[in-house]
Amino acid sequence: MAEQKSGLQRRVQAFGSFLSSMVMPNIPIFIAWGFLTALFIPDGWLPNEQFVKMVDPTIHYLIPIMIAFMGGKLVHDVRGGVVGAAATMGIIAAFEQHMLLGAMIVGPLTAWLMKKFDKVVQPRIRTGLEMLVNNFSAGFLALGMMLVSFLWLAPIVKWIMTILEKGVGFLVDNHVLPLTSILIEPAKVLFLNNAINHGVLTPLGTDQASQVGKSILYTLESNPGPGLGILLAYMFFGRGTAKATAPGAVIIHFIGGIHEIYFPYILMKPVMIVAAIAGGMTGIAYFSAVDFGLKSPAAPGSIIAYAGVTPKGDFIHMIIGVLLATLVSFVIGSIILKFSKDKEGANDLAAATAKMEATKGKKSSVANALKEKSSTSDRVTVVETTESSEDDLLAKYDTENVDAHDYSNVKKVIFACDAGMGSSAMGAGMMRNKFKKAGINLDVTNTAINQLPQDVDLVITQKVLTDRAIKQAPNAIHISVDNFLNSPKYDELIKNLQEVQSLDK
Repeated sequence: MAEQKSGLQRRVQAFGSFLSSMVMPNIPIFIAWGFLTALFIPDGWLPNEQFVKMVDPTIHYLIPIMIAFMGGKLVHDVRGGVVGAAATMGIIAAFEQHMLLGAMIVGPLTAWLMKKFDKVVQPRIRTGLEMLVNNFSAGFLALGMMLVSFLWLAPIVKWIMTILEKGVGFLVDNHVLPLTSILIEPAKVLFLNNAINHGVLTPLGTDQASQVGKSILYTLESNPGPGLGILLAYMFFGRGTAKATAPGAVIIHFIGGIHEIYFPYILMKPVMIVAAIAGGMTGIAYFSAVDFGLKSPAAPGSIIAYAGVTPKGDFIHMIIGVLLATLVSFVIGSIILKFSKDKEGANDLAAATAKMEATKGKKSSVANALKEKSSTSDRVTVVETTESSEDDLLAKYDTENVDAHDYSNVKKVIFACDAGMGSSAMGAGMMRNKFKKAGINLDVTNTAINQLPQDVDLVITQKVLTDRAIKQAPNAIHISVDNFLNSPKYDELIKNLQEVQSLDK
């Protein structure tokens, strides 16, 4: 039963990762659109009759098409992205409503059809006719899906959007929107927040923001207040390593916007989720009372990002809402810690971090920054959630033995994580510094697992995510680590790369 549960959880997490991989690369466009709106609409900072003409086309055409392109690209590379983006024009043209959710459906669906077609037809194409068949097949499929989207998919998506909007409207009208924290805060700790935030809240929030200039839905998951309050509670009333590491975690969470840093503190003492829920509810209640909303998604959930997408004249409400959420979670968290009978120590935090990583379905670099202070050992006990087929796959690629690989052709190194923005970025930055000090000149980047390119030479992932990376880039060397920021395998890797470079000379 436990294996079935973990398998279902991994599938849900993978689905959330797929949704976020469509939306998150396009967050800069959301931000650009938010500033475009805030600056140049009649009530904006710098009203401009010419520039304001870009506002509606950006939200109505550009953003859905880009989301559809990313969704299609995830399924069938650039070819899938192109047909997915083209097919989305059908659902865009069908209604005046902005079809972000429709783009998230039509883009991947069309790319999947293209992938299936190519699998059957391309091996049978006569030499010299490849370009003709490929171009015309993609064009006809795009045209067909435009018509299907316009005639049949658009009404279905419209019906789904109407139900979701009525649900949100019911929560707002009955002043029970704060109750969403009962679902959202535990979901964050279970790493199901991507499915909720980017799959539902961002499309609905963007549609709302396009009509009234802001949306409270952008704040439901991203408010940094609840996590900040919990970390402050550990700073003042925690014990051992939890208390010592909390100040650093505050900076990563509140300024950096990487919320996963506080999840181990909740998993170490699960009752602390009550503090997170209460803080989240408080922030949403205040924002509802003063009719506050953000202009565009705050990603990551940093106070800096919050300030950047806060509407003109609403900064004081933003600050109060975050502070109230922080205060409530801090007070409740402090009470829990103050009257707690058990004593947290270094081992508790390390175990909670390992539990978080197993629950998440991958390792976490920011969380492992905590373990760096609590233990000199890089090895952390991992809850076994992988199935036998995944174990066989990992064994086949020998991801544990760094010395087992040939590094003579390595030119590109990629750190891969679930969303490709937080932990992998920190890991890549760390490795670039190590390579620089070691005199190694290699390209080091980071990306989401779903976007790993086929030409990558070396992929570094956390252990329980490696099987997905292998499936995505089967020809690469795969190194699996417990700790993105502090693994002894990095020294072995650098030594091997230096030996290769010395032989080349």
